[in-house]
Amino acid sequence: MKDHFERHKQTWTSEEIQKLHAFAKKGMTLKAISKALTRSEESIRTRSKLDKLKIAKKR
Repeated sequence: MKDHFERHKQTWTSEEIQKLHAFAKKGMTLKAISKALTRSEESIRTRSKLDKLKIAKKR
């Protein structure tokens, strides 16, 4: 199993940003969003802060 993502440091596409907003609105967790977008949790965290999004905590 890989410990890193092949997409390291790639810029976000507008489609990915739209999906991130939709997932955050649905209340998906950081881990679930990371898997769905194939991006690291750190990348999701950074982008969501830029866009002032709230990411759901684990339940």
